[in-house]
Amino acid sequence: MVVAAPLSAWPWENLGFYKYLLYGPLLGKFVYSRIQEDTPDETWCLYILIISILRGIIHLLWISFSNMLFLNRNRQIIQKGVDFKQIDREWDWDNFILLQALMASMVYYIFPCFENLPLWNTKGFVAILILHVTVTEPLYYFLHRHFHNHFLFTHYHSLHHSSPVPQVTTAGNATFLEQLVFSTVTAVPILGASMMGYGSTSMIFAYVLVFDFLRCLGHCNVEIIPHKLFETLPFLRYLIYTPTYHSLHHTEMDTNFCLFMPLFDALGQTLNSKSWQQHEKITSASGNKGRVPDFVFLAHVVDVTSSMHAPFAFRSMASLPFTTRLFMLPLWPFAFAIMLMMWAWSKTFLFSFYYLQGRLHQTWVVPRHGFQYFLPFARDGINKQIEDAILRADRIGVKVISLAALNKVCFFFSFFFPIAQKSNTENESLNGGGTLFVDKHPNLRVRVVHGNTLTAAVILNEIPKDVKEVFLTGATSKLGRAIALYLCQRKVRVLMLTMATERFQKIQKEAPVECQNYLVQVTKYQAAQNCKTWIVGKWITPREQSWAPPGTHFHQFVVPPILRFRRDCTYGDLAAMRLPDDVEGLGSCEYTMDRGVVHACHAGGVVHSLEGWTHHEVGALDVDRIDVVWKAAIKHGLRPVSSLKIKILYKLILCVEKLRII
Repeated sequence: MVVAAPLSAWPWENLGFYKYLLYGPLLGKFVYSRIQEDTPDETWCLYILIISILRGIIHLLWISFSNMLFLNRNRQIIQKGVDFKQIDREWDWDNFILLQALMASMVYYIFPCFENLPLWNTKGFVAILILHVTVTEPLYYFLHRHFHNHFLFTHYHSLHHSSPVPQVTTAGNATFLEQLVFSTVTAVPILGASMMGYGSTSMIFAYVLVFDFLRCLGHCNVEIIPHKLFETLPFLRYLIYTPTYHSLHHTEMDTNFCLFMPLFDALGQTLNSKSWQQHEKITSASGNKGRVPDFVFLAHVVDVTSSMHAPFAFRSMASLPFTTRLFMLPLWPFAFAIMLMMWAWSKTFLFSFYYLQGRLHQTWVVPRHGFQYFLPFARDGINKQIEDAILRADRIGVKVISLAALNKVCFFFSFFFPIAQKSNTENESLNGGGTLFVDKHPNLRVRVVHGNTLTAAVILNEIPKDVKEVFLTGATSKLGRAIALYLCQRKVRVLMLTMATERFQKIQKEAPVECQNYLVQVTKYQAAQNCKTWIVGKWITPREQSWAPPGTHFHQFVVPPILRFRRDCTYGDLAAMRLPDDVEGLGSCEYTMDRGVVHACHAGGVVHSLEGWTHHEVGALDVDRIDVVWKAAIKHGLRPVSSLKIKILYKLILCVEKLRII
């Protein structure tokens, strides 16, 4: 059993979100002083709360900026993604703000000089600057170097250096003792200036907020200070550090220990000789295109609320499967305004990236929300966005680009959008599963993939081998057709729900003659009242679900998923696959998928890229390739998410049925 070093753990470590209740006494004391007229003025409590909120906002804004890959991808210092392990490790990055709020409360009671501070005192700004340069900077440098000694580093400071990619949240990721020591060092200028009689409220606010701003700057992993500034004013390089300068401390450890001023590294002979050259190299290369991705997944926004599920909106929340949270609701109008601006001006942009088998995979997002795909006047504009993205990928040398759900067909949202309840042919008229772009640009080097072949493979491999009959909705869609043809060749009877007799007959004729009688057209849900395997490709209401017999399992490839209405039935998840274990730099969840899990159409593009296939996968599905794509996915380490779960559910259903018979 490993015993933690003294004061390495935070006192409120086990409180989770409830740690914020520790701010409660400050709020309560201020409110009480306002209610009771005969009590002393406790405005200082409000000031501590306000400054804590402002500090949090500064960090959140920096976090957002550093995750805006569409702005700063080529300015990143360490070209690696931030994975889930680092995000979890830095989850409580704001502990130091709470600690310093509590410390400030204690200091107020100990030192009477903080009572009745004026709003402004110019001398205080001069005094605090002098104290920072002459006391805080050298003292921090001295202590920081000692925290790199073996014992202190192993038991305390190593946590701060455990993050492979410096982030804004890394600045606050440290042990309790370390933050206690450095918080004391930070407080020296404020305390000193106030004891000299020069203190003011504005001085304290300015110092703390500028201090946080500079710490965020050093850890943001994005170089924003131009090297020409140092060429024009060389002395500045010793007065202010850069993100590149501090990143070298994280990568090479024993150099660049300073707080904000490299002057003290120069005096202590710990200044990394590569600091200025590295800075110039990164800023000079910022205009270059950077590394070309091997694979691109072209996604889209689902709705206004889910648009906030992005690393540059809420990085921590983006690392978890999407679900609507209460704190998002007040932000909905702001997100709606952003949606309108994106509609008017935005182009397809870089959203996230990860590495797989040494290859760079990126997700680009078409700046359109789900409902916009069903506005007739918006379709040409959406197709233009998709076409431009494909041509851009082709121009820069991307090998494979895969299309997300609505970027290839809009049939699945028929429940929410009445316009989508027309014939399947009309529904797929957006671009024919990518066919439009391949036909229009026959010389494309980039391979366009809709990924539906692997989607079909995932669904089909969920169905137990002993199933003899299935009920299929959305039966004449691209996916429905492929699933029906595949199953009938396995001698499975497929009840195809469709009113389009002509389309049904066309699909039936595609099947081998000896298998055609396994495809049966039905027009009512009542026809499936004895079938316990439903494959849902079109949204069905709870009333329509009621025709399923007890023990039915609902497989589905409909977006959004159907309501889990029946307690006596089981429901499968959307077709998805887990990326291989050697994926690197993945730190965001794909919509409602678990960590490391992507939609099957995304996975289909990944397989296409890893296999080096040179054909386009657009238009109708090739049923003969379903098994080929599935085997290739398994070979490369992609794993189905729900196969084991579904097998267990089926076994449970069979056990229940046997017990009923007994």
